[in-house]
Amino acid sequence: MKLQTGYLADFLSLLFPQLCPACGTELVAHEKIICTDCHYNLPITNFHLQADNIVAQQFWGKINLETAYALYYFTKGGKVQNLMHHFKYNGMQQIGNLLGNIAGNQLLKNEKFAGVDYIIPVPLHKSRLKERGYNQSACFAEGLAEKLNGVVEENNLIRTRATETQTHRSRFARFENMQEVFMVVNPDKLKNQHILLVDDIVTTGSTLEACAIPLLKIPGLKLSIATIAYAE
Repeated sequence: MKLQTGYLADFLSLLFPQLCPACGTELVAHEKIICTDCHYNLPITNFHLQADNIVAQQFWGKINLETAYALYYFTKGGKVQNLMHHFKYNGMQQIGNLLGNIAGNQLLKNEKFAGVDYIIPVPLHKSRLKERGYNQSACFAEGLAEKLNGVVEENNLIRTRATETQTHRSRFARFENMQEVFMVVNPDKLKNQHILLVDDIVTTGSTLEACAIPLLKIPGLKLSIATIAYAE
């Protein structure tokens, strides 16, 4: 029976080959989601080893963070952009979980991420969530939680209004666009907790900063940030 199942899988793979969403090459039998070459050669930042990395510097003098991190460098037309496009727009939610696992394994090596209590994804507005069907940041958060033993808290930080896309906006315009967009529903639950705020891509940091402002009003709360990619 197992032999027959194997033949069927091989036959189906000939008709409907699975392609790596980062580079487009066909996956072989032992590969899952992304190919082995991309798994080892996507542009990892190693920001978990650098306390003053570029992502952390985005927030200096703006919000009080424990630390900040991004897994990959994002370049226009690069493999990470391809990967993120499939993740956000082609329904490949499993990419988020995989990348969360990879990032979580890195963050276990940084003591500043030890003892994370709650992992909070940047929320989508309900209209955008209905349109897309899932929050890509929540998929990433779930993968992180598997490695960090944190709890995903998805409904406490909410987006109160829809905003226009941040693409092609200046830093100041992005900041203005995100003012007073987020609120915390149950702040008491987060008192004296270490929160890991997560998003898919960080560019200027305006969205993450807007999320951080209401969170940091909570007594005793410590805040760290993790994203899948950093785009200059």
